[in-house]
Amino acid sequence: MSTPFPFTAVVGQDDLRLALLLNAVSPAVGGVLVRGEKGTAKSTAVRALSALLPAVDVVAGCRFSCAPDAPDPACPDGPHEPGAFESRPARMVELPVGASEDRLVGALDIERALAEGVKAFEPGLLADAHRGILYVDEVNLLHDHLVDLLLDAAAMGASYVEREGVSVRHAARFLLVGTMNPEEGELRPQLLDRFGLTVEVAASREPDQRVEVVRRRLAYDDDPAGFAARWADEEAAVRQRITAARALLPQVRLGDGALRQIAATCAAFEVDGMRADIVMARTATALAAWAGRTDVLAEDVRQAALLALPHRRRRNPFDAPGLDEDKLDDTLQEFQGSEGDGSEGDDGGPQDEDPDPGPDGPGGGGGQPAPEDGGPRGGDAAARPEAGEGGEPQPSGAGGGEQSAVRAAEPFRTKVLSVPGIGEGAAGRRSRARTEHGRTTGARRPRGALTKLHLAATVQAAAPHQRARGRGGPGLIVRRDDLRQATREGREGNLVLFVVDASGSMAARQRMGAVKGAVVSLLLDAYQRRDKVGLVTFRGASAEVALPPTSSVDAAAARLESLPTGGRTPLAAGLLRAHEVLRVERLRDPARRALVVVVTDGRATGGVEPVALAGRAARMFAADGVASVVVDCESGPVRLGLAGQLAGELGGTAVTLDELRADSIAGLVRDVQGTSRRAA
Repeated sequence: MSTPFPFTAVVGQDDLRLALLLNAVSPAVGGVLVRGEKGTAKSTAVRALSALLPAVDVVAGCRFSCAPDAPDPACPDGPHEPGAFESRPARMVELPVGASEDRLVGALDIERALAEGVKAFEPGLLADAHRGILYVDEVNLLHDHLVDLLLDAAAMGASYVEREGVSVRHAARFLLVGTMNPEEGELRPQLLDRFGLTVEVAASREPDQRVEVVRRRLAYDDDPAGFAARWADEEAAVRQRITAARALLPQVRLGDGALRQIAATCAAFEVDGMRADIVMARTATALAAWAGRTDVLAEDVRQAALLALPHRRRRNPFDAPGLDEDKLDDTLQEFQGSEGDGSEGDDGGPQDEDPDPGPDGPGGGGGQPAPEDGGPRGGDAAARPEAGEGGEPQPSGAGGGEQSAVRAAEPFRTKVLSVPGIGEGAAGRRSRARTEHGRTTGARRPRGALTKLHLAATVQAAAPHQRARGRGGPGLIVRRDDLRQATREGREGNLVLFVVDASGSMAARQRMGAVKGAVVSLLLDAYQRRDKVGLVTFRGASAEVALPPTSSVDAAAARLESLPTGGRTPLAAGLLRAHEVLRVERLRDPARRALVVVVTDGRATGGVEPVALAGRAARMFAADGVASVVVDCESGPVRLGLAGQLAGELGGTAVTLDELRADSIAGLVRDVQGTSRRAA
């Protein structure tokens, strides 16, 4: 077994280490979500934590790690008689991104259950992680239904497996840690809320600290065992402190004054629901125990807010998580000592007139500051040129030269644009697909292990052979060849590739604000439907890939917001660049079907025969069977209908900006016309 990097040897990342240690002291805090760029010791710190956790006593031979003094009465390996037990280190179990549902929660042997009436259960990762750590790297890339199962088990402390009326339950209490890079996509707000704490990590910009990181890493790589030995005393001290804090935790007093501060803080930041209040209370209690105190102080409440609230203030995918620390301090000061619980001064009176501890004051900081200018967050640019009514940009030069970026109009709910046919891509919410979850549409012989039994089809297959098999009683004799797998139809996520016209013809008619608003609306729809998105823009003499296919709609919105306009309209170049992006992405992810959204007025200028060249490029999409839609941005009393012609060349359909709205007269759903390469 390899020697893990010592937890106490991690340089910096104080908030990350504190959040992990608080969950080690009190798993009821609800786990940690670690957000940050790659290469910031996220995984290293999580893996190192397991070595600090105290050893656990388990019933000998129990696959579900039951405690000898309080075994789970519903344990599938039970009932356990008093007797032998063993002590082992706390486990850290990793959940791979590509894991199946059966690998997570466990699997029932349906064949034995039907033929023998035996509950043959193979435990999953939730059972392995019981009384230890469950680590999910890149949790934002995990399928939604697996995240739901994972968080439900973490909240209830138990896992339930049900297959065709046969059910198994076992205890599953673990410290849940998820790490993610926001550039690769966000978690839904509902799932963000289920994590107790969150921390943002980033690489230090201090040369001395970066030097120390490299020095320690090289020393560890040269001699892992020797490096760990040099940090053994620090590791032992932290391990003893965790044990002491766990013992002290039941004695910590959370007074009415601290509770009022917690409630007032959650109300001031308009956090939805009551989970934030509960998590803050548990975190503040754990902080007091970690500090060796039996009373919760205002500094504990402040630190708890910085860890528990930033990710709960995210209202839509383009909002950046964060907390205004000045507002937090004002709220805590207003309600400080209102009930006299020890969080006030020695005489119960007011504190000093200037109680602001600053970003590194009591509690050690740890939250994310608000934008410096107090301006809007997310895709809203910090600095924009002034615009006239309707979003008309002020040109930076004369004629058809480049113009400054235009602010997007207010987004709206769009119609559902879907790919025709039935695919087999990643689970999502856009187009029809054969999936593991959804409505049952038929049955087939299983390929490999049986996961979803089609009971009626299985009985129908077994019934004609009962006499030949010597059936003499009421039971049905079932063989493996009789088993039938249920086929199900649900929804998949697609690759939505935006091809956006940023030429002068779009800006000259004061339409770019409305166009950007429409694309942002489609990006929000893509986020909700769990799509990958990409962005190709064209203007001047060429086209560029502004954003390669990614799961991060935040990145797409940011690129769109800063998009300048001006110049000619190289439509053919934009289509050819988009076709190349699809070709490469098809090699990387062949099961994911694409939907190309071309946002243009249909004009093509520049070069030799630009219209004919654009038509030939468009017909390449039709030949490949790529689903497409053209968002017609043409306006004015005289309409040339060029976007409609382009849609015909693409083999798709055209919608106007008004028709794109879900509440328009044209209806609520428009399927993209054309055939799909992987259509059934």
